Amino acid sequence: MLILFYSFHTSSVDNEAGRASGHADVPLSALGRQQARELGQRYAAQPFDAVFSSDLQRAVLTAELAFADRLLPLVRDARLRECDYGNLTQAPFVQVERERRQHLMEPFPQGESVFMVVQRVGDFLRDILRDYDGKTIAVIGHGATRYGLEYWCHTASLEEIVFAPHEWRTSNIWRYEVQEENFTRRSFVP
Repeated sequence: MLILFYSFHTSSVDNEAGRASGHADVPLSALGRQQARELGQRYAAQPFDAVFSSDLQRAVLTAELAFADRLLPLVRDARLRECDYGNLTQAPFVQVERERRQHLMEPFPQGESVFMVVQRVGDFLRDILRDYDGKTIAVIGHGATRYGLEYWCHTASLEEIVFAPHEWRTSNIWRYEVQEENFTRRSFVP
């Protein structure tokens, strides 16, 4: 079994402007940099074997700032990226949220579906379970990253996960237990 602690990247310039970044590689804002250091303080007492982040700079910098004082491997992994909103990349967040229901299984035009994200997060989880079984890791990602974690580590349907009321807050930390049975009890059918 692998213990995984998950947090969102901290505030980016697009978050503050009300835009849905998707795969756009936007930087953290000044507030986001401060939030990342505060996130590191919240994680200070937790021992980790490694830190993983999406390869988008808002997640990478969050991880680098949060874990700056610790000698931990920091691994960037594109499978932890946000959903690719395609033509809606950097569109107003409220517009992307309105259209998300249509794109659980069907890709956003020129992008990907939410389920495609869940599949790549599942591939990531299988690999880290093999390589880090019995260890504890931190993951810094995006909203869609969390959909994948919830899908593979719990039993709710994809629709229930995506449309459950939740608030994007940089201070949240989720704890997951990843084990082989997560993948044998779930299939790639939402």
